[in-house]
Amino acid sequence: MTNDTVVFRFLSEPSDVNFGGKVHGGAVMKWIDQAAYTCAVNWSSQYCVTVYVGGIRFVNPILIGDMVEVRARIIYTGKSSMHIAVDIKAINPKTKSAIKTTHCIIVFAAIDDSGKTVPVPEWKPQTEEEHQLYQYAVRLSEMRKGINEEMEVHFNT
Repeated sequence: MTNDTVVFRFLSEPSDVNFGGKVHGGAVMKWIDQAAYTCAVNWSSQYCVTVYVGGIRFVNPILIGDMVEVRARIIYTGKSSMHIAVDIKAINPKTKSAIKTTHCIIVFAAIDDSGKTVPVPEWKPQTEEEHQLYQYAVRLSEMRKGINEEMEVHFNT
């Protein structure tokens, strides 16, 4: 594991369940934020704040007792920002079968003690998969600009 990736593994617990008997989406979002924050701090060696969370996809449920794997990795860096892809898998501890349950992109900014953004080390893709993820992050950034323009009107109402 390199310093651009963080992996958390743990068992889902009964306290994570919703009324439908599956792990609550809010618990999953908390795990996403924790892993991505750890990844951002590890990469930047700075305190970091969440700037954007987008495109959270809940594609399969996590069951109580599943081993949960939360993998957060840098896929793009700006001047002070880090774009982090987070993927979650549920692994049945008896059969060892794994299924992807959730995916999202979360952006953090590194800040100093006065709350000003500070530069982060540049991340450079090395493998073909990393190049694809880098391009994915660039495309999402472009889309986010349009979304931000659309949402701007609601910040002032």
